[in-house]
Amino acid sequence: MKHVRKLPGRLGLLSQAPRRLMIQIAFFLLQNPFLKNFASGEIYQGGLKKICAPGLNCYSCPAAAASCPIGALQLFFAGARQSISLLVAGFLLSIGVVFGRLICGYVCPVGLLQDLLYKIKTPKRRARLRRLRYLKYAVLALFVIILPLAVRHELSGLGSPWFCKYICPSGMIFGALPLLAANDFLRGMAGALFAFKTAAAFAFVSSSIFVYRFFCRALCPLGAIYSLFNKSAFVRMRCDKEKCIRCGACKDACLLYLEPAEDPNPPECVRCAKCISVCPVRALGNR
Repeated sequence: MKHVRKLPGRLGLLSQAPRRLMIQIAFFLLQNPFLKNFASGEIYQGGLKKICAPGLNCYSCPAAAASCPIGALQLFFAGARQSISLLVAGFLLSIGVVFGRLICGYVCPVGLLQDLLYKIKTPKRRARLRRLRYLKYAVLALFVIILPLAVRHELSGLGSPWFCKYICPSGMIFGALPLLAANDFLRGMAGALFAFKTAAAFAFVSSSIFVYRFFCRALCPLGAIYSLFNKSAFVRMRCDKEKCIRCGACKDACLLYLEPAEDPNPPECVRCAKCISVCPVRALGNR
């Protein structure tokens, strides 16, 4: 075991970190093709907005081509869009069944932002988040479903998009900040809510620098939904127990503090494939 050589993993393209970053950037540009809108401060509102992006990609991002599935769910529970319930539910179910949290690792813009922030050279804290990882299910239940459903405005009879309004970093970083930067009128209207969301965005950025994907693991409701399918998704990990030599290399490489050799498909795994690329006997792969 002293001269074990690291071999490339079986995911090929997905097993190489620089290439994964290229894939993430490509998906970001695919979901946000209207980059010129960042300068004009406009929001694309064409026909593509009738469909949902698979990741947490804010509707209000000036460059966004599609809608956010969590935002669409909130509109349904708030009573504003009754016709989209089955469409969004079917979309999330289909994505989850096929990909699980692979979406978090390769497609989601918020996941890309967290990965880039974590690359900043600072002391890092490897945290299991054993209890906090369950918080995202509470966020899904409370801020996406219960509050929009139960708390209604007296005049309109509609609920509010609580998650988008108070928690979502995508709405602030990719939406509100670029829009305010390009619009004097909007800057003049910024008040207490903007200050609160700015503080929340700062907390998101700070946590992402020191703890790998803290938001994904502890707060993201979309990650909570996709995590339910991770063990049974069509695209999932596998470990060949006959090949595995229990060297612990995969566990040491995992930034999420998981144990791929023992459980290749835990709810928190975003399929980054670091474990595959360090496995000396190619026991880990995808199926």
